Amino acid sequence: MAEIIDKNNGESYTMKPEDWDKVRNWAQQHSLWIIHFCTGCGAIEMPPTMTARYDMERFGMIPMATPRQADVMLITGYLAVKTLKRVVRVWEQMQSPKYIIGHGSCTINGGMYWDSYNTINQLEKFVPVEEYIAGCMPRPEAIIDGLRALMQKIKEGRALGWKHYEKYYAQYKRNQAMVFKPWWDEKEIEKMLAKDEKTEGGE
Repeated sequence: MAEIIDKNNGESYTMKPEDWDKVRNWAQQHSLWIIHFCTGCGAIEMPPTMTARYDMERFGMIPMATPRQADVMLITGYLAVKTLKRVVRVWEQMQSPKYIIGHGSCTINGGMYWDSYNTINQLEKFVPVEEYIAGCMPRPEAIIDGLRALMQKIKEGRALGWKHYEKYYAQYKRNQAMVFKPWWDEKEIEKMLAKDEKTEGGE
C-alpha cells in the first residue's frame, strides 16, 4: 500500500492493490502495440486503418515488428493448419498480458473455406480470442470499434483470455495436437492434463 497526499487540500489517500490494478489497466488500454498476422483478405484493410484518414495511433495503437514488443495479435483472415502452428508460436513468444482479435467469419467458422480439410474452424479452440470483428472483410471503422471494445475490456479487467490459456494450457495443447504434429508426445500432454485436473480439484 502507498499513501498519496493531495497537494491542494492536504488530504491523504491510501492506494490499495486493487487501485493500482485500475491504474495499470487504464495505462495499458491506451497503449496497445499490435502485431498483425496477415493471413487473409482482412489484411487489406489494415493500411487505411493505420494511415491518415482513420489514424488508429490517435487511440494509442501502433504496429510492432516482433512478438516480444507486442501485446495484441490481429488474425486477419482464414488460417491453414500450417499457419496455425506459426500463430501459436508467435502467441507464446508475446509477453503477458496479451490479447487476440479475429477478423471476419474466417476466424469463427472458416468462412468460404469452412469445409476445407486444411482450414481451421473456431480459432478459440486453439488460442484465446478476446474479440471477433464482424464483416468479410471488416472495414477500418469496424476494426477500430473492435480495438476500442478490447480497450474497454482491459479497463474493466475483463480481458483475461491469456490467463485462461495459462490455466488450461494442456487442453489448448491437446486441441492443437489434433490438427498438427504435437510439440510434445501424447504422454506429456496427458501428464499436463492430469496436473490441471488436480489443481482444479484443490481450488
